[in-house]
Amino acid sequence: MSATTTTTASLDGGGGGAEDRVLATAQQILKSLNTPKEVREDMLLIFSSFDNRLSNITDLVHREEHSNSNGDDDRFEAAEKLILRWDGSLPEEPSCPSISLIDSPDDAAEYFSAVDEIIHWIEQISISPAKSSGKSSRIDIDRAENAIHLAMSRLEEELRHVLISNTVSLDADSLYGSIRRGNSLSFASSSHDGASVVYENLDSFAEVNDGSERFHERGASIGDVFGDLVHPAVVEDLRLIVDRMIRSGYEKECLQVYSSVRRDALNECLMMLGVEKLSIEEVQKVEWKSLDEKMKKWVQAVKIVVRVLLNREKRLCDSVFAELDEMKEICFNETVKGCVMQLLNFGEAIVICKRSPEKLFRILDMYEAWRDALPELESLGADEFLIGEADAVLKGLSEAVKGTFVEFENCLRNETSKKPVITGDVHPLPRYVMNYLKLLVDYGDPMDSLLETSEEDLYPSRNHLSGDGSQLETMSPLGRRMLLVISELECNLEEKSKLYEDSAMQCIFLMNNLHYLVGKVKGSDLGKVLGDDWIRKRRGQIRQYATGYLRASWSKALSCLKDEGIGGSSNNASRMALKERFKNFNACFEEIYRVQTAWKVPDEQLREELRISISEKVIPAYRSFVGRFRSQLEGRSSGKYIKYTPEDLESYLLDLFEGSPAVVHQIRRKSQ
Repeated sequence: MSATTTTTASLDGGGGGAEDRVLATAQQILKSLNTPKEVREDMLLIFSSFDNRLSNITDLVHREEHSNSNGDDDRFEAAEKLILRWDGSLPEEPSCPSISLIDSPDDAAEYFSAVDEIIHWIEQISISPAKSSGKSSRIDIDRAENAIHLAMSRLEEELRHVLISNTVSLDADSLYGSIRRGNSLSFASSSHDGASVVYENLDSFAEVNDGSERFHERGASIGDVFGDLVHPAVVEDLRLIVDRMIRSGYEKECLQVYSSVRRDALNECLMMLGVEKLSIEEVQKVEWKSLDEKMKKWVQAVKIVVRVLLNREKRLCDSVFAELDEMKEICFNETVKGCVMQLLNFGEAIVICKRSPEKLFRILDMYEAWRDALPELESLGADEFLIGEADAVLKGLSEAVKGTFVEFENCLRNETSKKPVITGDVHPLPRYVMNYLKLLVDYGDPMDSLLETSEEDLYPSRNHLSGDGSQLETMSPLGRRMLLVISELECNLEEKSKLYEDSAMQCIFLMNNLHYLVGKVKGSDLGKVLGDDWIRKRRGQIRQYATGYLRASWSKALSCLKDEGIGGSSNNASRMALKERFKNFNACFEEIYRVQTAWKVPDEQLREELRISISEKVIPAYRSFVGRFRSQLEGRSSGKYIKYTPEDLESYLLDLFEGSPAVVHQIRRKSQ
């Protein structure tokens, strides 16, 4: 049955009871429609036109609204009183203790309810402004706004207190240790000093390790290995505070408090990770050894901050601000901007620092770390400003890598030192260059993507390639540059060999240095870059240098052991010619011994092979010559000319190339 039918039936009932029922029914209809006051009054006029018994309903409704208004006022005043008591603004009553209301769940629930009541009251005023101006209301808007202002000041402090007091305590060990335990982040070896692998410049060489340690090691990407930044139990409290601040129109204050606290926490983490806040001018004044350490710490910090801490900050923002997507984005960016910009500022300072070869590997580490971090920064929702700045630093680092490598090439090309290695040992230059290249191979992927080899880059090195030029077409960009660098190095060594007047020592010097190059290439990933054909050609050259040494050093001594010019067969050989031959041979051998014991062949196998080659040429010839002509010199003075047995000579050959000079009288004592 319809509402109209029911109402009509009630109207027909007559009597006082019927009138009450009519009024109750009309009132119920109005309540169920939940219409604004103005609409309800229009409907009352329509109802009263049906029957004069409905005229009393207007007074009834007005009395009920007045009663409800008084109830709202009472709840408002109770809520206001609680807020003022926590603020200490009620002198007639003891204020609440100066502790966090969040520390007491009951106090927090009561306070949040009070705030909700004030917010509700203000919302009702905004819907119906006439409510606050009616004669029956004891509340004015100023009181409401004052109450909400006091409440928001309290909640600001509560937000700050909860964030600070519940931040998870971090230290450097926990930052590094969590990642190491997760086996998901790699760092540069702390025992490996970049300055011990490469030199400050190519004008002052020093001994250097063989670079057997990698400058840095690769690792898997960082996983979900780090815990929460604040204790999870308080996230709901944070959400309750944030919700009320935003509903009250205090979004700005909420963001300021939240982002400032979390920003300070991130800055503290940077300090623990060793990332100092330095200006570009300050960075440029730092000496290399200290700067190298700062660059290494920066690389570690980027991996931890972007891949771990910022992920946690994003998760915390998402939890606290829940469905408020715009607030989450703004809050996250305001929180992390300072931290990210501090990292970027150091990167920018490195980009514009003076180019020098020893910086290449750290710059490459920085480039790789930031290249890998940038997509993650984008995925976290960093704003356009941060992404733009980050992209600019990445491009700057890429240019710094290329420029630093060109500086290395130029230093090699311009290295013209005239000081020979007196022992004929491996020169510091190939040690430097090959260790440098050996380390650089580990960065093949980024270097290949950064190096764009053009014809200009190949000149003038292409002129030194000789038979290796055909390799260029099939090599990677880094491989091409490495081949050119080594070709430059080989030409440089050829020039340095000319500093020796002794052609035999020239051969020893070139043999030693080329053997060192081959060993470095074969024993590392350089072999994969340059290929077996390159190694095979250099081994052939090493044999040629050994042959050249034998010819230059022993030809004169061996010529003393020939039959020509001594008067025929052994039976009628001239005693004077024989004496002269033995005398000359002894002098040649002793001079070779004196000089070449001071020469050095550092590789044990190469040294032994060279001694065997000498022995195979000299000992059989000497043994044969002595066997044929000993009888012609027998007598009291024969020992004066045949001073050494073949076995003596073999023994003396073992002293060659040890880098310890021996003199003639030591030989004579040895033969006695």
